[in-house]
Amino acid sequence: MTRAHGVVALVAFAAIVGCAGAVSERRDGLDVSTLPADVQSDYAVFAQRCSKCHSLARPLESGINGDAFWRMYVEKMRRQPGSGISEADTVPILRFLHWYSVERPKAAAAAESAAAAVAADAGGSGG
Repeated sequence: MTRAHGVVALVAFAAIVGCAGAVSERRDGLDVSTLPADVQSDYAVFAQRCSKCHSLARPLESGINGDAFWRMYVEKMRRQPGSGISEADTVPILRFLHWYSVERPKAAAAAESAAAAVAADAGGSGG
């Protein structure tokens, strides 16, 4: 392999690795376009501040669904040196976490229940 081929192979490898990193970062958070309009700006603060120190998957996949625990957790994170989370930031962050861990599952359960009712009605009206 010539030196030029080696350089091309190295550049290609770096591009692939860079793209793989970008994909994993993208999967780490949520697709903003799928969020309700009133949650998007809160999510933006959450994503910007909380991804500074850890992956967004850490809080999103934590299974926490209590506002009191989220308040304690966000306050703990806010006090971490270099977190960049101000007291003002806690309001939209907590609002987003409440939506994500409490309101979103309720809406999903209601949609699932409605879909099951429609399916049951469709199955029973075949006469």
